[in-house]
Amino acid sequence: MAVWALGINHTTAPLDLRGRFAFAVDQIPPTLQGLRQALGQGSPHHRVESAIISTCNRTEIYCAGDHAALDHTLGWLAQSGGVSTDVLRAHSYTLEDGPVARHAFRVASGLDSMVLGEPQILGQMKDAVRAADSAGALGSTLNQLFQRSFAVAKEVRTSTEIGAHSISMAAAAVRLASQLFEDLSQTRVLFVGAGEMIELTATHFAARMPKAIAIANRTLERGEKLATRFGGEVLRLSELPDRLHEFDIVVSCTASSLPIVGLGAVERALKKRRHRPMFMVDLAVPRDIEPEVKQLEDVYLYTVDDLASVVQTAQASRQAAVEQAEAIIDAGVQSFLHWMDQRDPQHGVVPLIQQLQGQSDAWRATELARARRRIARGEDIESVLEALSRGVAKKMLHGTLAELRNADGAARAQTAHTASRLFLRSQGKKTL
Repeated sequence: MAVWALGINHTTAPLDLRGRFAFAVDQIPPTLQGLRQALGQGSPHHRVESAIISTCNRTEIYCAGDHAALDHTLGWLAQSGGVSTDVLRAHSYTLEDGPVARHAFRVASGLDSMVLGEPQILGQMKDAVRAADSAGALGSTLNQLFQRSFAVAKEVRTSTEIGAHSISMAAAAVRLASQLFEDLSQTRVLFVGAGEMIELTATHFAARMPKAIAIANRTLERGEKLATRFGGEVLRLSELPDRLHEFDIVVSCTASSLPIVGLGAVERALKKRRHRPMFMVDLAVPRDIEPEVKQLEDVYLYTVDDLASVVQTAQASRQAAVEQAEAIIDAGVQSFLHWMDQRDPQHGVVPLIQQLQGQSDAWRATELARARRRIARGEDIESVLEALSRGVAKKMLHGTLAELRNADGAARAQTAHTASRLFLRSQGKKTL
């Protein structure tokens, strides 16, 4: 069984290119179906397992199958994003077998994030695994890979201080806003979207007790739920152009494939504000706010990539925690590779174990059926049980005893050594 992965992230690809490969959670099941169909056409990859992790900082495809198909996977992803394979190859990374496990474990543990040690990625990975499972695309190999990723991430977080000094995107946004506005309690804040990132960011801003909070969302019911929590009002997205000027701070993070806040709308808002400054944060991939907005004089617009310099702090104090985390990950990788080796039909022991269990079950069933027939005829229970135990033992030892009787020389000595080690182990322990 081969395992491979292909991905782009905040270190390999610019924001706009990442936006071409962003998948909302509800898009993942049909996307996985398309990937598996593409890999299965005229190739030996029809049994491929697959999962897609898509966040604002990364899109990664994980696959497992009889044979690695990195080129096919790269070609499919390039086509889905509308770029050439050469462009995607220049901004992506590909991994096979052990390095796949190491990468997945590092991602789950927050070591590969823009915010070192951030916990959100673990939840996003779990969502991706659930989506793959519900789509029928997750087999035993990828399931093991991800479950072990989650276990390693838990150990990293409980055994190290990897997240103790991290600054989340939400906290970074509040910090930047505080540099522009002396008193955040005098500001009006608008959040566009109602997902997990907006909820987290709204929590951080609400702690500063702003003058007003508003939630604009495509689905009013979800927006109302979040607005009620923070004592704010809810807006329809269609109201944004007319009410944008009311807000000093705008934070947006939706799953829209097109910008929601355009240059013209911001220009009109600034005019109504008499050019009082606006602080804007676009956490979405693809972008929610047109990039040209950043060129306006009285707007301070930050994207997820712009926040990188803010969140990459206290590196030295975290280095010891990183080293501890990497050691935990190394052990996890070795354990996963050992599991993979055991399942290899050419070199592993799992197929042999399955055959031995099947054979022993067949012997047991035969003797049990014979015992039941004797009981039905009214024979003594004790004699039936005695015959049952002798029959099972005889079948279990038949092959070994035959080898010992018929083998010669070195073969007999080797068989005797193996038989002694396998069958006399408990007796040997008593003697010791």
